[in-house]
Amino acid sequence: MPTYHYRCKSCDYDFTKQQSFTDDPITVCPECGKEQVRKVYSAVPIEFKGSGFYHTDKSK
Repeated sequence: MPTYHYRCKSCDYDFTKQQSFTDDPITVCPECGKEQVRKVYSAVPIEFKGSGFYHTDKSK
């Protein structure tokens, strides 16, 4: 199951939650109880391994 990062816009409470793809997103803050919670999106790191990714790996 994927883990989602949430933040409350009202009290700035940060938390993560494991949820299924079919679960509804969380909208109520567990800290203050207001409906100000939004998902936080961030970039996914990419790691290139093996040969063929760098210009020095090309055959001449």
